[in-house]
Amino acid sequence: MSNLLIKPQSGNKTYHSLTSEQAGWTYLNFEAKVLEEKEQFSANTGDYEYCIVLLSGNFKVEAAGQTWETRNGRKDVFSGIGHAMYLSRNTAFTLTAQSAGTDIAICKVATDEDHPPRMKRPEEAAIEYRGGDNANRQINSLLEPGFDCHKIVCVEVYTPSGNWSSFPAHKHDERKVSEDGTLLEANLEEIYFYKIDKPQGYAIQQVYTDDRSLDEIVRVKNNEAVLVPKGYHPVVAGHGYHVYYLNFLAGSDQSLANTSDPDHDWIYGTWAGSDPRLPIVTAEMNGF
Repeated sequence: MSNLLIKPQSGNKTYHSLTSEQAGWTYLNFEAKVLEEKEQFSANTGDYEYCIVLLSGNFKVEAAGQTWETRNGRKDVFSGIGHAMYLSRNTAFTLTAQSAGTDIAICKVATDEDHPPRMKRPEEAAIEYRGGDNANRQINSLLEPGFDCHKIVCVEVYTPSGNWSSFPAHKHDERKVSEDGTLLEANLEEIYFYKIDKPQGYAIQQVYTDDRSLDEIVRVKNNEAVLVPKGYHPVVAGHGYHVYYLNFLAGSDQSLANTSDPDHDWIYGTWAGSDPRLPIVTAEMNGF
């Protein structure tokens, strides 16, 4: 089995619990858990900033003397756009599930900065369509570059059945700055956390470096995650299955600056059309 593939823990409400030490890197810590209606999850963020993404259900968060409620959640990731709750370091909070089977993903990154808590709502998420033809996909920005936080970037990506995604392949594993100070590439760790629209579905992800010292192809199923410590990392959705992945990134900059694989640069601009199946989700679909 690939060291990059992280399978969910069966029979555990917290079905992912991955520390940066376990991952063998510096920044990203990842959890995913399911809560029953009215079940509470309380903690203090301590030395970490948090991003909590609503995958399904509804929740309420009480922190820093304020209360946020999702209200227009989604029954699953294919039924609307996610809410993202940002919490700064040294913040005590209580999250209360407001529907049965409330599914959440949590990213934690060590920080020495303070930023205001905020809930980013579905109607605030910018939707972008990248690529074209059978490399067309939808990206929803949850904690986008420029969001008022320290290091976390979070997007959710929808790839229609049979399409390529994160393609042409790109990497972000070394910090590069131009002579005029423009950031050309950030050094980022990344997690791909997958949901598939049918339980038997799957995606295929490759992670490789220029020198092929890392060169793996991973078959990924529902609720599994792939670690991207370095290298290029394209994805293909299995035919017949729409694929969702939630990306958490953190590293040298709160940025998505990257470098594409020069072998495939020629593909940019060759697309003749757009996939009519997009968008797969909109904020208008939220609420259940």
